[in-house]
Amino acid sequence: MNRHRKLAVVLAGFCAFVPLYATQPLLPMLARLFHASAIEVSLTVTFATLGVALAAPLAGTIADRFGRKRIIVFSASALALVTMLAAAATNLAWLTFFRFLQGVFTPGIVSVVVAYIHEEWEPSSQGQAMAAYVSGTVVGGFSGRFVSGFVATHLNWQSVFLVLGALNLACAIALWRWLPQERAHIAAHSNAGLGPALDHLRNGRLLATYAVGFCVLFSLTSTFTYINFYLAAPPFFLLPAQLGSLFFVYLIGAAITPIAGRWIDRVGHRRALTVAVSAGSTGVLLTLVPQLWAVIAGLTVCCTGVFIAQASASGYLGQAARHNRALAVGLYGTFYYGGGSAGAAIPGFFWKSGGWPACVALIVLVQMTTVGLALSLWAKPGAGVHRPPNAEVATSSF
Repeated sequence: MNRHRKLAVVLAGFCAFVPLYATQPLLPMLARLFHASAIEVSLTVTFATLGVALAAPLAGTIADRFGRKRIIVFSASALALVTMLAAAATNLAWLTFFRFLQGVFTPGIVSVVVAYIHEEWEPSSQGQAMAAYVSGTVVGGFSGRFVSGFVATHLNWQSVFLVLGALNLACAIALWRWLPQERAHIAAHSNAGLGPALDHLRNGRLLATYAVGFCVLFSLTSTFTYINFYLAAPPFFLLPAQLGSLFFVYLIGAAITPIAGRWIDRVGHRRALTVAVSAGSTGVLLTLVPQLWAVIAGLTVCCTGVFIAQASASGYLGQAARHNRALAVGLYGTFYYGGGSAGAAIPGFFWKSGGWPACVALIVLVQMTTVGLALSLWAKPGAGVHRPPNAEVATSSF
């Protein structure tokens, strides 16, 4: 196999998430430039994640028909194009439209790379390949926000999309050259219908897991969307470059989460999720202290807690799905990114009426709902739910 293939899956994760949340540190700037409200500019995040949610169930089906590598390279190229086209937006509506298109092309990378790894790597090395891919998603999500804030501060917001589009294009070329063609692709023409999907939605434990995923990304997206308005205002007055730098806390959370995986295995998914979400709520509450060090510490605790909660939900998904696990993962992605869309939009009304403290109250309420769902509907350890061999689990980034 091509010696560059592991680097290729890292780059796939990187390019998928570089543009997805890139407008978060730009939101206060965009509100001023377009004379728009926080709710209106937050739609640039809402519609990006909405595009992912709508396209996630379709990406795997299309790749089954036309081939894994072909769809990955096409999606990466299309993502580069629409990212650069966003620089030509003349108003907020056009910018939001291009952000939606960015979301639509993202699952063609994210979902299909996961399937590619499962099919092309030997079982003994799939874990390493998946870890490399997830590392790429984390670095991509961080880099997109950091580069966005830095470029916007020193140039302008249009340059942000040109730079990120160029990064995506370079990744697409590297994927075309370095990602090996799948060895034995057989085009799939059959359609299993809605039966398996409806069965998943009638599975109480699985439906609870989807709801948990919705709440997890709702909490994280709402926190890291509206904290930018809070920190751009008095007494902080942070610039876009400084707002983008806040996302260094993601790297801390990403470093801690793999270590926490062993702890999740030991204490169980329900208990791990409860502790992680409670920590996340504590972190969000800490951001109410009007000191920058406290806000940074709170954000670090918050994102670490949410990352561990997502790991718990992903692990439990493999246990709760009785069949058609790839479809179960696709449905999880729809609920998960649907939560991201809601988390970018709904707190805007709370921001308008009560500022950051009102947003914090909403976020904590959603996080406590997450705990309630897991405690009431997830099976207790030893209750007869076992992880099947080689079960696929959801792999998402933030």
